[in-house]
Amino acid sequence: MKIEMRHFPIHLLMVSAFTASAFKVVPSFSSHLSITSLFAAPKEALKDIVIPNIFEFASATSHENEDSRIWVPQTDCLSFRPLCLCVSQGYYVNLLKFKGGGVLGRHRHSSPVHALTLKGGWGYKEHSWHADPGTYVFEPPGETHTLIVDDDCDEMITLFHVTGTLVYENEQGVVTGYDDVFTKLEKAKKWYKACGLGEEFVQQFVR
Repeated sequence: MKIEMRHFPIHLLMVSAFTASAFKVVPSFSSHLSITSLFAAPKEALKDIVIPNIFEFASATSHENEDSRIWVPQTDCLSFRPLCLCVSQGYYVNLLKFKGGGVLGRHRHSSPVHALTLKGGWGYKEHSWHADPGTYVFEPPGETHTLIVDDDCDEMITLFHVTGTLVYENEQGVVTGYDDVFTKLEKAKKWYKACGLGEEFVQQFVR
């Protein structure tokens, strides 16, 4: 039977042709891979870091089984717990703990910082906002500020994701020191060796 093409709508011809090509059987790249390999990491990939229960600071007994030596002291009232020390990309993620109220010092960030408050309250002298438990804060690169913990706060714990260098300055803008992923790593290695956990204990957090 002969079909008169001039009476057949051109848009239907195009749809028909596209549909036929869409269902054309072609070799699939995925056919050369196992199903599991699509979901597994390559052997060269870095290992995951999984640390449970970092948000359970509201209860006094929530971490009664935790080894307190995992917290690395920086001063008499300030300590940190490393979660990820990413030397390959120049950032670190840690829990910062401050005992009692007070000032942590004036510092400048070369790169962005993300913070999530877990316990207690804090803020910056240069800003009007206040961080309570559950507060997320983005700190832009280039900002200089002074971290102040509430006077009536027994303990402040905040998760900080810090990229690049944190430069400590005095009120005159003179540099007095700095921190980055490498100084954090060295402080942790030194402390874990001294406290008995062993210098290699920190390697589980290094990527």
